[in-house]
Amino acid sequence: MNSELEQLYHRQIRMLARAAYGAGRLAGADGSAMLANPLCGDQVTVDIVLRGGLIAAIGHEVKGCLLCQASASAIGREGAGWSAAEVEYFGRSLKAMLNEGAPAPEGWPALSAFSPVNGHRSRHGCVLLPFEALAAALRAAADRRDHRSGRPAAPRV
Repeated sequence: MNSELEQLYHRQIRMLARAAYGAGRLAGADGSAMLANPLCGDQVTVDIVLRGGLIAAIGHEVKGCLLCQASASAIGREGAGWSAAEVEYFGRSLKAMLNEGAPAPEGWPALSAFSPVNGHRSRHGCVLLPFEALAAALRAAADRRDHRSGRPAAPRV
């Protein structure tokens, strides 16, 4: 492996992908979403179970590259207990880290493992796709909850 690829797919990324924390679909999920990256073909499905407005369980199925697998695994390892606001914060912070070289998100320094992706713009989507799928699963859960309660769904901004 050449040094540029070694830097991108370093040991921590490989270990996260191999560990596959949260891998597998969840039966009885409150929300699910499948997103695909048309540029590279990565596809991620995320299922969530909520309790008291927080994520109680996360499951994912990834058909994609090592970076996408590692990102989904990181979410599977850390995401239980998160609120929708935290998912938004971590996704936004990770995007800033990749796009602008910002530091790893406060509260989750392990995401710094993805900092070498900063110099590879075409790979940003691979890392962000699981976060986007998680946010979409949360929206699906909220829509489902609103539908069951008979309330009109909140408008999407």
